[in-house]
Amino acid sequence: MDNILIGSASWTDKTLIECGRFYPKDCTTAEARLRHYASQFPMVEVDSSYYGLPTPQNAQLWADRTPPGFVFNVKAFRLFTGHQTSPAVLPKDILQALGNDPPKVLYYRDTPAEIRDELWRRFIEALAPLNDAGKLGAVHFQFAPWMIRNREGMAHVRHCTERMPGHLLSVEFRNTSWFEGDRLEKTIAFERELGVAHTIVDGPQGFANTVPCVWEVTHPALALLRLHGRNKDTWNIKAAASSSRFDYWYAPDELEAMVPEIRHVAGLAKSLHVVFNTNYQDQGQVNARLMRQVLSA
Repeated sequence: MDNILIGSASWTDKTLIECGRFYPKDCTTAEARLRHYASQFPMVEVDSSYYGLPTPQNAQLWADRTPPGFVFNVKAFRLFTGHQTSPAVLPKDILQALGNDPPKVLYYRDTPAEIRDELWRRFIEALAPLNDAGKLGAVHFQFAPWMIRNREGMAHVRHCTERMPGHLLSVEFRNTSWFEGDRLEKTIAFERELGVAHTIVDGPQGFANTVPCVWEVTHPALALLRLHGRNKDTWNIKAAASSSRFDYWYAPDELEAMVPEIRHVAGLAKSLHVVFNTNYQDQGQVNARLMRQVLSA
């Protein structure tokens, strides 16, 4: 199906580069790696923007180094999604604006309003080159696992949508409270009201910080499936690197079981993005290719 775009979360993971299986030996620069990745897949998710604000200069390079029609989904900066953030990752002038004794950990609710405004402005400014090139897909908000479905949590989601008018946002919840019992239908209705794309999540089950796989489409332009793997043993290891938490090789039968639902949701939106967040070595790329084979069978 032509409207299904399959890719991975990031193209620069350390273990991916070190394993030596995905990139040719002569791909030794950032430009060469992105050009090679874009020759293999039609879309990618930018994860580095979660850890620190992207820059317009980098976004322009991404746009210049990829072919027409290539799509970038960009993860929202971690402060916006309720995660604890080290002030050290902020731009130097903003860090200085926090004063001589900034807190060791910063949360959105505790950040001065004028600094929050400036961070939003710079984030949107950084997306502009991709947007202007027609290569910006969704801005992905993966909210903190402790953000529950209550008045405060819903208000913050709404606030994020209001800060980014004119952009297509995708929303991923990571707490079971959003989908327990009759809250499932209410959450889907809430996403439709806000005009955001619901994220269909495949991941381990049975944890407070995992959610069920809910095959719903809430925006006519985009359906989004993110696959985190099903590794229960590593999911909640404290201080584990993402390559350990999402260490999982999908089996063909696991992906084949999703095909009917994938084809169904792809028929309800202009485009379906299938993003593999399994990222130990070349797992994401191997899994993405396997999914492509399964869907074309």
